[in-house]
Amino acid sequence: MSDKQATLNAGGKDVTMAVRSGTIGPDVIDIRKMYADTGMFTYDPGFTSTASCDSAITYIDGDEGVLLHGGYPIGQLAEQSSFMEVSYLLLNGELPGKAELADFSRTISRHTMLHEQLMQFYRGFRRDAHPMAIMCGVVGALSAFYHDSTDIADPIHRKISSHRLIAKMPTIAAAAYKYSIGQPFVYPDNTLSYTGNFLRMTFGVPAEKYEVNPVVEKALDRIFILHADHEQNASTSTVRLAGSSGANPFACIAAGIACLWGPAHGGANEAALNMLQEIGTPDKIPHYIERAKDKNDPFRLMGFGHRVYKNYDPRATVMQQTVREVFESLKVTNPVFEVAIQLEEMALSDPYFIEKKLFPNVDFYSGVILSAIGFPTTMFTALFALARTVGWVAQWNEMISDPGQKIGRPRQLYTGPAQRDYVPVDKR
Repeated sequence: MSDKQATLNAGGKDVTMAVRSGTIGPDVIDIRKMYADTGMFTYDPGFTSTASCDSAITYIDGDEGVLLHGGYPIGQLAEQSSFMEVSYLLLNGELPGKAELADFSRTISRHTMLHEQLMQFYRGFRRDAHPMAIMCGVVGALSAFYHDSTDIADPIHRKISSHRLIAKMPTIAAAAYKYSIGQPFVYPDNTLSYTGNFLRMTFGVPAEKYEVNPVVEKALDRIFILHADHEQNASTSTVRLAGSSGANPFACIAAGIACLWGPAHGGANEAALNMLQEIGTPDKIPHYIERAKDKNDPFRLMGFGHRVYKNYDPRATVMQQTVREVFESLKVTNPVFEVAIQLEEMALSDPYFIEKKLFPNVDFYSGVILSAIGFPTTMFTALFALARTVGWVAQWNEMISDPGQKIGRPRQLYTGPAQRDYVPVDKR
């Protein structure tokens, strides 16, 4: 807290409001009593200048290119830790000790299987259903099968449901992929890591033993870490808003998945890969760069720049080396991947992009890596949802535990007709 204050003159009246300070980052003006004091609301479409909650989970400084989870820089976490370790950090606020990490990983592994009746749900979808459509439906249905952990007032229930969501999401996503290609479901193997298990459930078949490629496993684990949480973005805000009504956690996460499905949110890496495929070959890059500079040309370089980061996306730094590691391990020869490498180099050295700070973001690299591993573009957003589930769960838990949290109720600036009298239909 801070003893600083801000004064607003509204309607000829001076109103004093408290200014609150966090650990780091901008101060915020506490406007909760503004309507009572002035009869006015604030107007902030998209809530881009509004802090909707207190949170100790993730901090972003877009101008400086900083992303911290529990105070730890994302680069250090992605390079040195694992997704399970970061998941524990997001849920508990501290990194685990060796025994704590082993116990947490073991707990998650024990929840990886789905109720067998739930597996039958998949057969109710068309084969060509989008994986995100399936995930919305299946995750929403979890509360019908695991209603023994939906009492949000009970900390034990919240903990169990959190673990279940994190553990079952890879099984749900892998099953959605298997169903779409007509292959049998592959059940979890809890001797594997979280990420290795997901790779096996996605690309393995019952008839053959699946060997996890350690380079691919590490790359995908990094992608999961880099997408685990990103502060109060659209889908996280959706989870919090749904949770503020007292909805069960499975319903809240299903709402988050629905929001993430939007192309402006979770579909950016798919758009970036589509752009690379449009360019086609490295020799066409200069032409497309010139098009991107032309204000009258609708073409834009997808995967460059970011809504929040006005400097380099700190997550992209980690992915630069990962791209090369995956390409080398899998002996990738697709020209699209060569386009990605050369486009990155040319854009980073072009004064136009440097001046406008249009640097490659995490979506530019993640789509290329996922495609190289073998995931179809329809699975990209599903993988994003898989990784982001831990962030959603952590944010939901934090919100439920906050005694000051109220049900979300944004206000509006009404621009419709003023009050008028009803006219019978035969007189209109």
